[in-house]
Amino acid sequence: MYKALTLALSIALIPTVALTAPPAEKKAGIESKDYQWNAQEGEKIEALKLKGVAKLGKEGYEVCGACHLPSGAGRPDGTFPQLAGQHTTVLIKQMADIRAGLRDNPTMYPFAKELTDAQELAHVSAYIESLCIPVDHGKYEGPDAAKQVADGKVMYEKECIECHKANGEGVKEKFYPVLAGQHYKYLLRQMTEIRDGHRRNANPDMVKIIKKYDNAQLVAISAYQASLSMPGAMCKAGPAAKGAKKK
Repeated sequence: MYKALTLALSIALIPTVALTAPPAEKKAGIESKDYQWNAQEGEKIEALKLKGVAKLGKEGYEVCGACHLPSGAGRPDGTFPQLAGQHTTVLIKQMADIRAGLRDNPTMYPFAKELTDAQELAHVSAYIESLCIPVDHGKYEGPDAAKQVADGKVMYEKECIECHKANGEGVKEKFYPVLAGQHYKYLLRQMTEIRDGHRRNANPDMVKIIKKYDNAQLVAISAYQASLSMPGAMCKAGPAAKGAKKK
């Protein structure tokens, strides 16, 4: 009952909450010489040690669904990423980083901080990971789409595939995110922010890789990434687009 009421209020008050809630106190990130991308400490490591149960995370996810949608599909315009099917390790790290002030996301912070503790963080992450990845997401739609995807494929296979893998499945154990099903505009925005030093909790190894790419090249890489799909993880076509992953 309480969570349902919170969800209704969050949908109505998203702009107000985002503007009035105090931000997290910032921690030193990639700009610091002492920065460790994946330091095993704090709430993150506590949540990673706990067993997350998907059915127990559904209610906690309702607040997240106000922006990311109940299906976890996010928004094709890239304002809110697709979360469905994302690795629990990635979800826990990113939410813990936002809660701890290591990643700047003033829109999400007021909602992320509503998760009560590390156990709820683990449950909600397990629920999100259990959702099938939507096939109908934001892709590059320019008249040169075929060329952009082809050019992006060459660059992706040269330097991105080692971590994010052939189908964009990432590596759960290494905290490398799933890219399959992600919105083109979100991918482009995040890679640009990482390259330009604005994503304070970025992986330094990734910064080194994409630092040399110009805006046009990042467009092509993002276009290809947005075309990826994970066999066995994508939603069924048509009305059956909700629920757990196909097996």
